[in-house]
Amino acid sequence: MSDPIVHFEVAGSNESTLKDFYRELFDWKLQPMGPGYTLLETPPASPNGTIREAEQAGLTVGVGVDDLDASLAKAAESGGSIVMPATDNGYVNKGQIADPAGNVITLIENSKPTA
Repeated sequence: MSDPIVHFEVAGSNESTLKDFYRELFDWKLQPMGPGYTLLETPPASPNGTIREAEQAGLTVGVGVDDLDASLAKAAESGGSIVMPATDNGYVNKGQIADPAGNVITLIENSKPTA
């Protein structure tokens, strides 16, 4: 399998409540990264995630891809749509697509090894 799930994001209107819930339920480690954004550290062999303050609740998975631009184009050609074009957020290069039912998936470009 070439494109694994590598990340997930939990969104909701009360970040503090979400942090308490996931820490208490699963004993996940939390690392605040600024207002409205917290990293979730899950056990080894599981993808890490984030909690994000947002008006609308949601759960999004992140899929690692080798070529972000090609994957965004392929999603659009396959009946999906591009929700967010390729964007470098300072940590990763990512974009978002919606499948034909409207489910949003984040595509995260795999890091290229340095020589």
